[in-house]
This record gives sequence, structure tokens and C-alpha cells, in this order.
Amino acid sequence: MPGLRLLLVILVSAALIVADQQFDRVTPVRSTLATGLTPVYWLGNAPNQFSDWVAGLFITREDVKQENEVLKARLLILERRALKYAALASENNELRRLMNSSKLLDDRVIVSEVVGVSPDAYSHEVIINKGRSDGLKTGQAILDAHGLMGQVVQTSQVTSRVLLVSDSSHAVPVEVVRNGLRAILLGTGDSGTLDLVHVPDTADIREGDLLVSSGLGGRFPRGYPVAEVSLINKEPGEPFVSIRARPKAKLNQSRLVLVVFAPRGEPPVAPETGDDIPPATESAQEGQD
Repeated sequence: MPGLRLLLVILVSAALIVADQQFDRVTPVRSTLATGLTPVYWLGNAPNQFSDWVAGLFITREDVKQENEVLKARLLILERRALKYAALASENNELRRLMNSSKLLDDRVIVSEVVGVSPDAYSHEVIINKGRSDGLKTGQAILDAHGLMGQVVQTSQVTSRVLLVSDSSHAVPVEVVRNGLRAILLGTGDSGTLDLVHVPDTADIREGDLLVSSGLGGRFPRGYPVAEVSLINKEPGEPFVSIRARPKAKLNQSRLVLVVFAPRGEPPVAPETGDDIPPATESAQEGQD
């Protein structure tokens, strides 16, 4: 009899296997059995859950303190990573804007990074990480993604010193985009303010006019945005107008800059400073041309 029962079980099992594979008839039965066995699974796991619950009742203050320290350490690591990713994203955006700006230029340029700032409060200078080994020479124009920042005044093998347009000794020949009026833009020692000098009171100039480098003297290539007229003050009886302008470049913020190279075969020139500003009469005549 045991042998007969075993044979019967084997036949039933084989029939179920064939029915499941060929006719998919056992799936509802399997689903019903799984549903019915759910309490059994829960009861089988209940001792582990109960032991975890009991262990949680006896957590000491030291354990909680240690866990908090671990979580704080992980939080600091994640915050550092978030700051790093934010800095990388900002640098990537700045580099993208810079390269988009370089596409508008006809001159050859290289990307450089500001690695230092002059500690002298009366000198607006920065240090970039490109030097003579990269082909830099004094007098080269430096731009950021928004406009002209300044010019190279001293080079070493691997770094260069840049005089910003806001320095009180710096001067840039500029012209008004709207009408071509030419003048000299001087630094004031304030990174947010420049002076447009020797402009006759009869000149056609307005607040909001864009000033670009005129290219006169060969010191700066023509057409680079330099500043925007922000204030015009006409004093009665004075032959010249007092004009303030706001630099287009982010002088205190930009970290990546473009170094502009002159067309091949063109000799380098000395840096432009305010020491060689033309006399007022010549500038007035130039502004009226």
C-alpha cells in the first residue's frame, strides 16, 4: 500500500507539472495557496521582528549619541559634495559663457584663471595663471564673458599681472556705439565706476550708451565692450561734461578670463595708462569728429 500511494503522488505531481507548463491551469491555485500562506510567513518572521523591537527598547544614550555623530559626519560629507558640485556647475556655466564670448572675437584667445589679487587697496590688479611660457606679453587685453577687464602689465614664466580698467592709472580709448563719438575712459579706483573725460558739452551722449574700445593707439583691439554710461552731469559754463560709466566686466567676480593675442605679425605695445592722456583740446576736437 505505501508503494501504491507513492505511485499515486508521483502521477498527480506529473499531471500538475504538465498542466502548469502546457495549459497554465495551476496559476490560480498557486495564487490562492500563496494568499493562504501569508499568515504563516508573517508568523515565521514574527520572532525576528519581536527581538528587534525588544532590542530597540534598550538602546542606551551612548548608542544614540554615537549614531547621531555618524549621521552628522555623513551629512557634512554630503554637504561638502553638494558645495563641490555647485562650484563645478558654476565654473562650467562660466566657462560656457566665456567660450560663447570668444566665438564673437576675431582675435586668437586663450582661457586663463585668476589666481591672485593685489593686497594693495589702492591698486586694482589681479594675477592670472598664464605667462611667458604661454606666449603672453605686456599690453595684451584681458576680457571676461561680459567685457574688457584690463591689460597685462607684467609677465613671469607661468603667471602675469593684470591692471584692471578700474585702476586710477588706467585709460582706455573708447567710442560710443550709437554714434561713434570718441573719448578716453579713466579708472577711478572704484571697481564700479569709470570716468569718461574730455567730452564737450555739445556732444551727443546719453545715459545707457554702450562704450567699446576704439582701437586707437593700437593698445586694445577695436569693438570690445568696456562700459555703459550711467550718469551725465552738465555744469553751466563748463566746456566739458562730467560723465560716469559702469564697467561691463565683472571685475571683482570673474575667475575665468580670456587673454587676447594680436594678429600675427603685429608687434606688441606697451600697457595703456592714464599718464599719456592727450591734451583736453585734442580730445575735444576728437570728440567732435
